[in-house]
Amino acid sequence: MDESLNNIPLQVHSDPTKRGAVCIFGTGDFGRSLGYKLLQCGYVVVFGSRNPNFNSNLIPRGAEVLSHAEAAMKSSVIIVAVHREHYDFLKPFSDILKGKVLVDVSNNLKINQYPQSNAEHLASLIPGAKVVKAFNTVSAWALQSGTLDASRQVFLCGDDAKAKEVVMDIVRSLGLTPLDQGSLLAAKEIENYPLQLFPMWRLPFYICSGFTILVFLYCLIFEVFHPLATNKEDTSYLIMISIANRVFPIVSLILLALVYLPGIFAAIIQLYRGTKYSRFPGWLDKWMLCRKQLGLVALAYAFLHAIYTLVMPIRYYVRWWVEYYIKAQIKSNTTYPFLNYYAWLSDSYVALGILGFFFYVLLGITSLPSVSNAVNWREFRFVQSKLGYLTLVLCTAHTLVYGGDRFIYGAFYRWYLPPAFVISLIIPCAVLAMKFILIIPCIDQRITRIRQGWESKAKD
Repeated sequence: MDESLNNIPLQVHSDPTKRGAVCIFGTGDFGRSLGYKLLQCGYVVVFGSRNPNFNSNLIPRGAEVLSHAEAAMKSSVIIVAVHREHYDFLKPFSDILKGKVLVDVSNNLKINQYPQSNAEHLASLIPGAKVVKAFNTVSAWALQSGTLDASRQVFLCGDDAKAKEVVMDIVRSLGLTPLDQGSLLAAKEIENYPLQLFPMWRLPFYICSGFTILVFLYCLIFEVFHPLATNKEDTSYLIMISIANRVFPIVSLILLALVYLPGIFAAIIQLYRGTKYSRFPGWLDKWMLCRKQLGLVALAYAFLHAIYTLVMPIRYYVRWWVEYYIKAQIKSNTTYPFLNYYAWLSDSYVALGILGFFFYVLLGITSLPSVSNAVNWREFRFVQSKLGYLTLVLCTAHTLVYGGDRFIYGAFYRWYLPPAFVISLIIPCAVLAMKFILIIPCIDQRITRIRQGWESKAKD
């Protein structure tokens, strides 16, 4: 970062009473970055230091450096940008901090590291101060980059409503979006946010990984172990491309069906209960909350399937098979006839795959926040629900036409196991069958009435 571009504030109010000075305890990366940003937004910034006479070019120009006690007296808002282990330095001048807004920005090294949150610990050390937890989900890099390439959300909480409003005003002036999470009891949850690795993606990744492993093992048994056991034929070369190109579309189709299955379960539960005013089971709530992530993982697998399919013709095995096929016709002096049925079959399943992939990508694009925020709820619901089911129908039809009549004949079964594409159709076909039942007019009208607030029987 070029400090010469950030050291000079856009404007500084010489009279602190116009906007109020902001005091920062801590001159680390975050404290300095926040100081730069506050200066650029017109705030008077005062740094509290153990050695106020120490001259450092790291401190932004325009900021004043005083002792902790002197800095605290000049400001009603004090940002504590130090680690929890060093909070004890506040005790000697706790009387000065009474009635002031203390903003705790600290984070821990692991989730639930302490029984009490850092903000609650700070409030217990300085009982007269108004402690607000904020800024811990924003990085120093995000402040330096102008928040253009990072999250703009700032989660905050506190027991004093006026203190929270003061902090929210500062957050807004920095171009960030404050999200009030309630009282200081929420501080522990806010402190855990930055330590969680893809919290909303965990369940989709587990589901995706489970299906990927199971389908891969199934294909391995079907296409590698069976030929090896029955004909002593080594087909392990199929693992890298052929088997992978079966796993990706199968898992993608199953995940796409799982995106819409919880909505069907929810409709069935509402029909059974005759009301929408009762909670769904916990497992269904979690499932419904991760549908977007499931859909995006399914789209990623569909992309991999498309890429793997495009590289099929350049494989050595495919080129060898084409040459062998031609030579076999020459040696036998026969020409295999053109079959119109198989021409239609191949073109149809390719066309259905292209259309399904197109709508797949459309669903993925509309799930992006920048796109979903530009459409109203009815448009978003039309794309994600109506076009989503259309995508599921096209992808299921793509798989059915690809299989043709192979699921009928026993020659395609190995060790009494059906081909892998048959396994992939179980959940999607079940979802489409249940959806078809639910859109029958008499049932659909009842579901609509329930979702509009109607109840089948009077509640006490």
